[in-house]
Amino acid sequence: MSVSGQGAGTTPVVEFGRAHHGAPVYANAGGASAHAHADDSTGEAPALHRGLIACKHCDTMHADVAVEPGGMALCSCCGYVLLRRSRFSINFWSAFTATALVVFAIANLFPLVQLTMLGKVVSTNFIGALWDTWAGGQYILSAMTGLMGFWFPLTQLCFLFWALGCLKRGELPPDFRAAMRIYYFVGPWSMVPVLMLGIIVAMVKFAGLANLEPGPGVWAFAVLTFMMTALSRFDTQRLWQYAQEGGLVDASQDDGRPPHELAACHACGYVQPWYAELGPAPCRRCGITVHKRHEQTSTRVWALLIAAAVIYIPANVLPMMEIRSLLGSSQHTIVGGVIELWRLGSWDLAIIVFVASVVVPITKLAALTLLMCIRRWHGVRSQRQRTRLYELVEYIGQWSMLDVFVVVLMAAMANFPGVSQIIAGPAAASFGAVVIFTMLAAMSYDPRTGWDRRPRIPSDVTDER
Repeated sequence: MSVSGQGAGTTPVVEFGRAHHGAPVYANAGGASAHAHADDSTGEAPALHRGLIACKHCDTMHADVAVEPGGMALCSCCGYVLLRRSRFSINFWSAFTATALVVFAIANLFPLVQLTMLGKVVSTNFIGALWDTWAGGQYILSAMTGLMGFWFPLTQLCFLFWALGCLKRGELPPDFRAAMRIYYFVGPWSMVPVLMLGIIVAMVKFAGLANLEPGPGVWAFAVLTFMMTALSRFDTQRLWQYAQEGGLVDASQDDGRPPHELAACHACGYVQPWYAELGPAPCRRCGITVHKRHEQTSTRVWALLIAAAVIYIPANVLPMMEIRSLLGSSQHTIVGGVIELWRLGSWDLAIIVFVASVVVPITKLAALTLLMCIRRWHGVRSQRQRTRLYELVEYIGQWSMLDVFVVVLMAAMANFPGVSQIIAGPAAASFGAVVIFTMLAAMSYDPRTGWDRRPRIPSDVTDER
């Protein structure tokens, strides 16, 4: 992929068919760009260019070139990672995904913990916790946590295993496009690492109240967390890239059109001609509707931000859960739960919960508001900083679900009839809604609009064909 780093304050170069400065460029394992020199014996440079690839965050077009195993290609304009190359083969990742499915089954079917209090024993798994929440009348909360902690991760693993199998056989079935569209939409909502952290927090809160023994499900979830983190890099663009390299689909080709007459699909990365008079059109490769720029982006982002900010108030004021015991009942808010962890001596987990439940939501709201308010062009360096800020918002988006998972797990673990009981409060569903609205706002925001405001100087645009 022909990418090269640019100094701050310079005008980015739009590349078509050739690398920057007229030489092919490799992206090395460290992410920096290095020029590929001609072979000394033949005097010819290797044939590297295979098509076009567009940056998701600034829409700069690049010539697609080979990336060495373990390396990555960076956008020459904003620095976004365009492509990663794994050191392992498709056969390895297929076996790895199959193992993750087995671990997923163990994590959800076997008990997470076994608690003993006053001669009463309670053991539960995550599926049991979801059912208890549903039986308790918390339908929205149960559906929300069930989708993000069970159904979406399971869908992600199943579709990835199936897609890798198709790529191994060298044949794409007719429903491959539909499957990849589903895989594209469920990816951001899969939250196994957040669920694992929630399990740890719930266990720590019960450690001093009952005799607690970790079950096989906890260890399986710990392993699954690392496996899902590794597999999360297999997004739809990477799968379509494997299909392209295997000759199963056509690559994007430079047919001489200027950048404003091209549009890239966010799901598969295919670059195709854009006709402004026709408007959005289905992607020729995967079928998802392709927009040159999303219409009414600002209106949609502001609406979601305002909704999240309004719901965030009851999420912090109302009780997150109610604890009933022989000594009476007490209600706890999000901040109250942080204080309780601190008093129990788990100051490290208290900080983690405070960051995930208080700092992260406020940061997302403030960062997106800042990005929406500051829209003027102040140079490449400033716009790159805004792009990094948006990437941060995307990364931390799902971690605010931590407290919601904790409430569901604790309600299932503390089900000791006549002794102790925990009931999810109204703030749990409200806080989950805040997470959903802020994530939707981040997905609706289009960082390319900021780069559209950069000055266009004809002499600074290279069109080498």
